[in-house]
Amino acid sequence: MASLRNLSIFLTLALILATQVALSTSIGVNYGRNGDNLPSPQNVISLYKKCGIKLLRLFEPNPDVLEALKGSGIEVSLGTRNDDVKVIASSVSAANQWVNTNIAPYSQVNFTWIVLGNEIIPGAEGAFATQAMQNMKEALISIGLTNTKVTTSFFLAGLASSYPPSAGAFTDEVAEVMKDVTAFLLQNDAPLMANVYPYFPYASNPADIKLDYALFQSKVAPATDGNLKYDNLFDAMVDVVYSALEKIDAGNVSLVIGETSWPTAGNGAITNTENAKAYNSNQTDPTVNECAIDVFLILI
Repeated sequence: MASLRNLSIFLTLALILATQVALSTSIGVNYGRNGDNLPSPQNVISLYKKCGIKLLRLFEPNPDVLEALKGSGIEVSLGTRNDDVKVIASSVSAANQWVNTNIAPYSQVNFTWIVLGNEIIPGAEGAFATQAMQNMKEALISIGLTNTKVTTSFFLAGLASSYPPSAGAFTDEVAEVMKDVTAFLLQNDAPLMANVYPYFPYASNPADIKLDYALFQSKVAPATDGNLKYDNLFDAMVDVVYSALEKIDAGNVSLVIGETSWPTAGNGAITNTENAKAYNSNQTDPTVNECAIDVFLILI
């Protein structure tokens, strides 16, 4: 029953996305493979194409999904497992082996980004991120993929300060890692991938954060920071990351939102399909969300 319910949610939200995707070319989806009785990769990719979805993120290589993506025209963000980051950082040879296994056999797949791990900053694997990215870049160049961007994934738990947005700053430990990471990103004109979930600050402080502010439904701008006014929490959280980057002289690094969504269950009345529908629909509507960066939704 749970798997059928999840599939129903996915199909509903995919159709909602299909009505909005014509308005914005920067919305993609995360393709998760956790669950029972999931539709085949071929069917999922066919649905994505039918819905006009042009960006797809895979957290780790999956041969069946990569086969289904061949010739699809969908731009793919492919991640490595977190456990692989240290291995790839150990040598270019290790990066070559990963690329030859997971990239080279799929020349008909449009690999736009390769992401070293997921939310490894902050975390133990973050210390290996820069070297792993450098080795991965060399390995991709060796098979002719000179335009594929290499990046890593940041989680907002690495912030020491987040309010107001202009006060955004990394913790001291994360700042040291991010200085090297962002130097690589700037040198290679690659974005930083950040996971942004307005649900979490709202759920932890519903007395001070209004639900409509978190769901892009506020009719006014309840938050101000100097001359800036924020009518949704997502934009404020994105600006927190930009502020933190500026404080380590990396303000020119662009962002890609690697994950965002609203849960459909698990926390009473605030986690339901209606709120998830509102969040994802408004996220994809540029008349509501004017943030001009690539965003990957989680729909499954």
